[in-house]
Amino acid sequence: MQQQIKTMLELQDSMNTRVNNDWRAQGFEWYRAIWIECGELLDHYGWKWWKKQQPDLEQVALELIDIWHFGLSILLQGGESSDAIAEQVASELSIATDEADFRLDLEAFAADVLSRRSFSVAAFGRLMAGIDMSFEQLFGGYVGKNVLNFFRQDHGYQDGSYQKLWGGREDNEHLVELTQSLDTSSPAFKDELYQALAERYRSLCA
Repeated sequence: MQQQIKTMLELQDSMNTRVNNDWRAQGFEWYRAIWIECGELLDHYGWKWWKKQQPDLEQVALELIDIWHFGLSILLQGGESSDAIAEQVASELSIATDEADFRLDLEAFAADVLSRRSFSVAAFGRLMAGIDMSFEQLFGGYVGKNVLNFFRQDHGYQDGSYQKLWGGREDNEHLVELTQSLDTSSPAFKDELYQALAERYRSLCA
């Protein structure tokens, strides 16, 4: 687990550096991005008592993975080495909860993020437990989303030319589908996924 966490930290640093070479010194409000993602996640899970709603757990998992990106950024911004952070995360990440209502764990997590402007690995583990997400699923999903983020940057995300809808569906949906068709344990998974995204993007957005 520690090595996989270190891999994710290195991928996150690479992505952040791609966007801003001096990202650690910019004081970006990663905590704000997290609580906004919490709201989006809750919409996918369902909270409206006046209408029938069914949790979309695939989308909830994707939102959790987005939150993980921002959480890793907060941890990296603290200045410690990847090895030290990986050891800390491995010791704090317990995927268990005693709360039956996922929404209450989510609200407690968001409240902690806002009050401390930081990221609680332990509270995030409770959210993973609430939707039965394993560490391997987190790792595979994170690497997949990291590839998508690089793909977006390579195809005009910053200048606005990138098309997020492919054939009427969001790129996140295509990501889930393509990830499921590949072997996430393969050393070439990252490159294979990027190639699969490129092929589908060309076929649907040309």
